[in-house]
Amino acid sequence: MKGLNWLKRLLGIGFSCPFLLLTGLYCPGCGGTRAVRSLLRGDLRMSFQYHPLVLYAILVFGLMLVWHPRDRKKWERFFILLGAAIVVVNWIFKNYMLVYLGVDLLPVMK
Repeated sequence: MKGLNWLKRLLGIGFSCPFLLLTGLYCPGCGGTRAVRSLLRGDLRMSFQYHPLVLYAILVFGLMLVWHPRDRKKWERFFILLGAAIVVVNWIFKNYMLVYLGVDLLPVMK
């Protein structure tokens, strides 16, 4: 286990987002790593708060494993566009909350 200490430190500390450091705003992907970590801990609410795309992607992946529509490409396009819309809306909402209301929706993980 001693050899994995570097991995624990890396996951515990995390990296700062260059976009956030330069602009003071969240990038479209900010919170994604924390969302995955929260999901792995079983905290669905915080995973969704950090970045809803993570839960959405898992749900769509699971759905596509069991559901086989006739026009699969059409549905894949739909799910990709919906995922892109989730990213854009999430990005705008989190930056609005941060800039105009002073609410940081991406707290540091414990």
